[in-house]
Parts: sequence; C-alpha cells; structure tokens
Amino acid sequence: MTKSPPLRAIQAFEAFGRLGSVTGAAEELGVSPGAVSQQIRKAEEALGLQLLERRGRTVKLTSWGRMYHADISVGFDHIRGAQEALERARSEGALTISCLPSLASKWLAPQLFDWQARHTGATVRLIGAEVEPQLGEEQVDFRISYGTKIRDYAHYTELFTDWVVPACSPALLERQPLRRPADILDRPLLGIEWAKDHRSPPAWAEWAASIGEKYRRAAGEVAFSLSSAAIDAAINGRGFVLAQLSMAAEDIASGRLVVPFNLPMRLPFPYFLAWDRSALQKPLGSELRNWIVAIASRQEALPVQV
Repeated sequence: MTKSPPLRAIQAFEAFGRLGSVTGAAEELGVSPGAVSQQIRKAEEALGLQLLERRGRTVKLTSWGRMYHADISVGFDHIRGAQEALERARSEGALTISCLPSLASKWLAPQLFDWQARHTGATVRLIGAEVEPQLGEEQVDFRISYGTKIRDYAHYTELFTDWVVPACSPALLERQPLRRPADILDRPLLGIEWAKDHRSPPAWAEWAASIGEKYRRAAGEVAFSLSSAAIDAAINGRGFVLAQLSMAAEDIASGRLVVPFNLPMRLPFPYFLAWDRSALQKPLGSELRNWIVAIASRQEALPVQV
C-alpha cells in the first residue's frame, strides 16, 4: 500500500496547484519557497509519483499531479469554507442574552440601551424566559437567572442579592393612610409566586413575621407569577407589593411608587450570570459580560435605604 504523504506536504502541494507558483504558496503558508519545494518532494517520495514537471524555471503539474490535486482540493475547500463560516459567525453574530422576564424588563433592558449607545456596531438580543436555556446549543450566549439554577452551568459568576420593600402608589396611600407598618397587612396585598423551579421572593407572611406581626391572608388577594406584573399593578393603585429594589428603583425614584416604611427583606439567593465560552470570542462578548458584572456590582453596593 502506498504511504500517505505528511499533511504539511499535502498542504504545500495543494497551495502550489491552486496558486500556480512556489512563491505564492510560500507566502500563503508563511514559509520559504525552499520549504514548499521540500514538502512537495516529500509528497512525491511518499506517493512514488512525479507530481511536478520542472522545465528550467517553469514548474507545472504532471497528469498525476492534476489528478491528485483535483481530489485533495475538495477537502481543503471544505476546510476553508468551515473557517470562513466561523469567521462570519464571530463577526456578524448577535450577542444573545436570556434573562428571567421581570429582571429583563425592569432592570437589564433600561440599562442595556446605554451600553448599546456606546457600542453602536453591536447587535444584542434580549430574551425574557423562565426556562433555562442550553447555552451554545440554542444560540444563547449569556443567561441571567437566580438561585440554585447556577448549578446547571459550567461558567458563571454571582451578580447581586436583591431586597424587597413594601410599596404602593401615592394615590392608594392617600386614600388609605397608615399609622404603623402593621397597618399594611390590612390593605389590599399583591402576592408574587414564582414558578416552582425557583424559590419565590419573601412573601407577606415572612414580612409580617419580620416585624413581629401575624399574617392574616385576606380573601380575594391577587398573586402574580411575574414580579414586574405585580409592581405594575401596585403602580396602578391595586394594592401593596413587596417590590424588589432592582426592579422598582426607577418607579420609586420617579414617585410612581412610595415606600411608607423602609423595612426591607433580603432574597435568599443571588442572581447570577452564566455564559458559553464561545460568547467571549465574539466581538464585544467579553465587554458585554464585564459590563453586566459591573452594573450588578453597583446594584449590590446601593444602600438599602429608599
């Protein structure tokens, strides 16, 4: 059986046959013309055939050389095509962030516009999703989630641990003024019950216990699966909500929500950021990850006093 030439020898011969010159092949491969000639001779020795016909300064493919080059070129064309596809994916691909829906709409999205304005060449897709994605396989680069789901990922970092505070609309507080924190428990209460995959944030029963009161569940109390929906209902005067500071900060600052008593409770787990390693090889991938970590650090450092 004929011995197969070394891969370097085949590569040198393929480049020569495609470019038509030893000099051109040498420039493409980053070696000297002498090295290209030496590798082609190794290919000829291994095959036991003359691949090149040398006449003075002219070098051409023999009939054997043309036949061999036509076959090996197919493989090298596929390799070059695969490399070009990867380069296009790196340069043109959007950076995709999957994030828990309420955190996406109330915390990340408003700040993401500022990052996008400073990186006008980047395309960022923000997906609000409860279900944990398979990073890489589902064309998702980053995931922002909560709690024990951090165990599902290989590459991650904790972001911040949030707080909840009792909040309502100014109109509701004006209609039903409070004398002490326990009075909140006699007002319309809006509950938040996350999907069973995640441990819910502190509920009214826990908040009541934290102020030394008993929780009396009122008939007709409304519970939401999305924190953002509960916050919006509170803004519309429907009741009190235990609002997460990361999500309600803008509404509190603007006066759409008020916090009559600053009695916060901390969530049991932090939010976290996970990523696929290939995301960091995309243009601005590392920058986007570092930015998310930076705004989370600022969130963590904010005073709990509102």
